[in-house]
Amino acid sequence: MNKYPVWLDCDVGVDDAIAIMALHALEETDLLAISTVSGNVPLSSTFSNAHRMNGLMKTNYPVYKGADRPLIVQPQYAYTFHGKNGLGDVELPLPEDAKMLDTPAWDALYDCAKQHPGELRLIAIGPLTNVAIALTKYPELKTLLHTILIMGGAAVGGNVTPAAEFNIYADPDAAQIVFKSGVPIVMCGLDVTMQAMFRPEDWDELAQTGTEAGKFTKACVQKAWAFCKSIGLPGVAMHDACPVMYLAHPELFRAEEAGVYVETRGSITRGKTVTDLYSDKQFETKNAMVVLGVDRDKFIGVLKDCIRKI
Repeated sequence: MNKYPVWLDCDVGVDDAIAIMALHALEETDLLAISTVSGNVPLSSTFSNAHRMNGLMKTNYPVYKGADRPLIVQPQYAYTFHGKNGLGDVELPLPEDAKMLDTPAWDALYDCAKQHPGELRLIAIGPLTNVAIALTKYPELKTLLHTILIMGGAAVGGNVTPAAEFNIYADPDAAQIVFKSGVPIVMCGLDVTMQAMFRPEDWDELAQTGTEAGKFTKACVQKAWAFCKSIGLPGVAMHDACPVMYLAHPELFRAEEAGVYVETRGSITRGKTVTDLYSDKQFETKNAMVVLGVDRDKFIGVLKDCIRKI
């Protein structure tokens, strides 16, 4: 099987950690490296958390440090959902052999893309700061990437404000650079990710396997679950696993091509992903595949199979 070469850019929180495990275990993907960015928690935590996931999975994926703040706006964090350390306050040991690489994330991404011209899939599941810096510093990069698969945005509504989803709101200026880059984009926003619900019976089943990965999965979602229960949700949405799973199993999803751009200046609409999906007025360019639906049961089934392999 020819695997998709993948670079993962992330702000390692609860659902990022589960997405990393899925990306590692899926037969269709070849994870080449991980870069981290400020987002759910500060960069110091997202960077160390990526190394901690290496330790849990007994892997040695290269981990590169990226931006410690957005391009222009002030940093936003999501401690209520992800805990102070980003992993639901579960303490994973830092591997003794963790390699603290000095190359900035954007430089390492460009070097990797040159090694896989036209083939590299960039999965970005945090604020898009690193990606925007890379595209700006290296104009050639947009011709080297095959696709950017994003967890972010929403065709309708938001979660951090009524208009905006967290990852886009956290750095709307970076998101606008990415959506205007000309690289083919797959946008997995709240429209689809809120359907990808991980429920108590799912994480209980994984914990009962007795594996470290299974036990960690249950433990790390508990803080998020407390928050989700308080607002009436039936589980914890696996936001960041959606673009990972879309790459490997697009048949599980429903998507439509659309034009998507980002509001960067509005006071109450900052970070809104403005799409022409439901508009009589259409943008001139269809720059994104907007994912709108998922077969939840099959999605969670594949996700659990991935975690069982670790």
